[in-house]
Amino acid sequence: MTNQSLLFSEMEPDPELGFPEPLSERYRPNRIADFAGLAEVKKILAGFVAKPTNAGLLFVGSAGTGKTSMGYALANELKGFVHHVPAGQCTVDRVKEIAFSCWYVPPAGFKRNVILIDEADVMSTAAQLAILSYLDGTATIPDTVWIFTCNATDRLADRFLSRNRVLTFSTYGIQSDAAKLLESVWAQEVGTGIEPPNCARIIKENNGNVRAALMALEMKILGR
Repeated sequence: MTNQSLLFSEMEPDPELGFPEPLSERYRPNRIADFAGLAEVKKILAGFVAKPTNAGLLFVGSAGTGKTSMGYALANELKGFVHHVPAGQCTVDRVKEIAFSCWYVPPAGFKRNVILIDEADVMSTAAQLAILSYLDGTATIPDTVWIFTCNATDRLADRFLSRNRVLTFSTYGIQSDAAKLLESVWAQEVGTGIEPPNCARIIKENNGNVRAALMALEMKILGR
């Protein structure tokens, strides 16, 4: 064995040394009902799950309000196979590639396809136009739901907006639910015998951004 191969052998990771997930990932809700706040959004999406259709859904709201997580939760309840397109990667070619793959039967164990496109407001006009025919009935893909997330709609074409059902993700009414979530996370991570920090204040200081609040709580846990 050469010195080089010995070196890299010694650098191989120990499979027993798992790298822990951040709290924002570990406690990501996987059911619609488990989200903090968002009463109207949850009510609408629960109705959609009960009677799913081929549709385009646009989730609009500030960062950390759960738009992408809700997309995954909705897909979970629809038993949908997720085709996730991260922010900035929704090109015309990518749209055509995913659309083509969705014409096939979803993988075993799934009932439909769910196309989740993050930060749709940074899509080019050409990409938006490429999607239109799939949303307006011209070339609808069977058993497929499109979900778009964005912080604002000012960069989206009117034709694109008119073909989607727009749901607003707001921090209104989130304070109590989010504080209870943080208290529950604290109890699971630290134990019930140690008093948690002021979780309502953490939520307020982070402007209702649950992801940021969980990160702030994680820092308090690490600093104990």
